[in-house]
Amino acid sequence: MQIKTVHDYQASPELLKNKVILVTGAGDGIGRQAALTFAEYGATVILLGRTVAKLEAVYDEIENAGGATPAIIPLDLKGATAQNYQDMAATIKDQFGRLDGLLHNAGILSILSPFNHIEEDDFRDSMQINVTGPMLMTQALLPIMQLADSASLVFTSSGVGRKGRAYWGSYSVSKFATEGMAQVIADEYSTTTIRTNVINPGATRTSMRSKAYPGEDPKALKTPLELMPTYLYLMGDESTKDNNICFDAQ
Repeated sequence: MQIKTVHDYQASPELLKNKVILVTGAGDGIGRQAALTFAEYGATVILLGRTVAKLEAVYDEIENAGGATPAIIPLDLKGATAQNYQDMAATIKDQFGRLDGLLHNAGILSILSPFNHIEEDDFRDSMQINVTGPMLMTQALLPIMQLADSASLVFTSSGVGRKGRAYWGSYSVSKFATEGMAQVIADEYSTTTIRTNVINPGATRTSMRSKAYPGEDPKALKTPLELMPTYLYLMGDESTKDNNICFDAQ
């Protein structure tokens, strides 16, 4: 997969006007910031996450800032079924008529341990939340993404999804699978109006990062807000011809 950067991208104020974009893991970290930023640039954002209170807080922030009224979908990827995703897709189609963008941001870190110590339940949870859930969700949403004039499908990966690293076990394997899934979809839909790309946020000031590196100074890391030029580029029409590319956000 080709690697690309657009760190210095400057979006026009109405870049995402009239677009409908779903963000998973929208209650915290990068997902929260992406939702706020997409709304700031004109999108109607669908906030998906497992914690209703966090989603409601983001909802309120968007409304208070004068953004388009967002929608909330409380859903835990760990327990969600294919039918849950099909029902969700039907609701989005009924309410919005199409889906212009889907940012797969939700994920879990898993337990960092030697390979011999990987626990089966932890591995299963990592694959369910980081791979199987996004796969089933994407299957359900692709038909309504095809109803958009131009739709952007974005998966979130990691440096350990490009090169395996000791002790990153379940998480690393799940991110390799994420990149593979994105490549398959990008190739299959290359002649459609759907483009599929991957984003690697890099070391970012989030709670997930602090769990992986508890001794690290968070002030030395970029904030989610500083990564947003790449996220805006991928959701805007200027990236229409980009397909099957991994974007490094920093």
